[in-house]
Amino acid sequence: MSTGARSEGIRAAATVVVARDGERGMEVLLMHRTRQMDFAGGMHVFPGGALDPADAALAPACDGLDDAQACRRLDLPAGGLAHWVCAIRECFEEAGLLYAYAGAGLVRLDAPVASDDAPELRRALLRGDTSFSCVVASLGLRLAADRLEYLARWITQAGRARRYDTRFFLAVLPEHQQPMHDAIETVAHQWITPRAALERHARGSMGLLFPTVKTLELLAKFSRTAEAIEYARTPRPMPAMTPRPATGRDGPKLLMPGDHAYAEAGRLDPEGSGSASYEILPGAPVRLGPRLLRLTAPNPSVMTGPGTNTYLLGDADCAVAVIDPGPDDPAHLRAILEVAPGPVRWILCTHTHLDHSPGAALLAARTGAPVLGMRARHPERQDPSFAPARELAHGERLQAGGCALRVLHTPGHASNQLCFLDEGERMLFTGDHLMQGSTVVINPPDGDMAAYLASLRSLLAEDFDWIAPGHGFLMGRPHEMVERVLLHRLARENKVLAALQARGAASIEALLPGVYDDVPQRMHAIAARSLAAHLFKLRDERRVAEREGRWALAGSDPNPG
Repeated sequence: MSTGARSEGIRAAATVVVARDGERGMEVLLMHRTRQMDFAGGMHVFPGGALDPADAALAPACDGLDDAQACRRLDLPAGGLAHWVCAIRECFEEAGLLYAYAGAGLVRLDAPVASDDAPELRRALLRGDTSFSCVVASLGLRLAADRLEYLARWITQAGRARRYDTRFFLAVLPEHQQPMHDAIETVAHQWITPRAALERHARGSMGLLFPTVKTLELLAKFSRTAEAIEYARTPRPMPAMTPRPATGRDGPKLLMPGDHAYAEAGRLDPEGSGSASYEILPGAPVRLGPRLLRLTAPNPSVMTGPGTNTYLLGDADCAVAVIDPGPDDPAHLRAILEVAPGPVRWILCTHTHLDHSPGAALLAARTGAPVLGMRARHPERQDPSFAPARELAHGERLQAGGCALRVLHTPGHASNQLCFLDEGERMLFTGDHLMQGSTVVINPPDGDMAAYLASLRSLLAEDFDWIAPGHGFLMGRPHEMVERVLLHRLARENKVLAALQARGAASIEALLPGVYDDVPQRMHAIAARSLAAHLFKLRDERRVAEREGRWALAGSDPNPG
């Protein structure tokens, strides 16, 4: 309930999740805000509010944490401890709980001196007749910053009249204290388990803000406060959680980091109007940039996700380049020609798997545009109709669709896999080299795991901001994604080696259930192809050996006895 003047833009804020152990498990404190409040009126919230300029001045009064430590935890250059002060102050104002030391222990609000002084000082604070620093000085307190564990960071989505960058803290109810709402901003309070609060919210009987819902979903995993506190204390990445509104067939939704459409929604709808879609609909063109459209083919499957993406670069003035015309589907061909903003003059193929390039021959016949790409080294599972007018080479530059495209040969998923880097838009069209929702299948003999990992590493040296995959939404933070895929592949390789160490000589069929125990069994036949690719790589590195279909670590007998 800070009385500090509101600044322009996003305000820093702090919130405390107060928890205790009850008969039904861990409970949290929720305050019921009066419906007359402009912000979150009628909602059930955790105690909290915006930072006050005076909060930073109380940093020296904190125990167990200094500003340098606080800044490291919050990833701030300075002033981090003010967030702990704000959280403690707001909790005292709104809930009547005071995280502070009086002598050797936490202040006892049921003690005679506290029962006489603290409530009156709180009332004076709420009236604006005193300051929190005066309360601390009057009671001779040290603020118990070490009792609040940093839990999460939430930033209000774009498009809201009030936006806050809120640090969430978790704290156990102080001994000898009981909460009391302030009767100004909050009209009631209650202890409730996270699961029960979520159930009431689902029934419509308890209003909760989106960050509150997500925090309760996290805390519902813990049965006791000690477990939740231990989780909060454990070092881990702490990204800012900024919901983004989007729309689709099931109505409006809020997207979170990690949701497939999250990055694309931020690019297409930076103001947060909710106009971006959280689903990919085949046949529905999506404008990704002033001269960039995505049209998804109607071929969704377990291997293609929502379908194969066709990208159209250009406009009526500079003509159009089509990347990956997709499968042999006359309906998709007609859709490409209908949405093309100008004449098609170039047809580019990232590779020649059957869901990416067969449409090229159809489109070339209709438009006369040349097909450009690279032939595969092995014919298995390739497009037999692919006949490029010219084969592209690694590093060459194309002027197509008004864009400067640099060709990157990135073999691994396929021997002829190409990526096209739009250097102006800093966008990489990856075909199946990188895709959303799963790792790609590496299928020998045309697929090569060693080549795939080398191609991934080569991308780390390239300068780009976006990935336009052959399947799925646009993806941001591309270098982080490449690193994740590399780590995932190396972790899988380590599982292969560990399985061989534990089992001794074994066939691919015998290794598969253990190495891919995190993959549904219905996908094991497909996973077996990538397992073979891992084994071939390890064989070429002389780390494993194979004889008559049985694999073993190098130096052991693949066929003992």
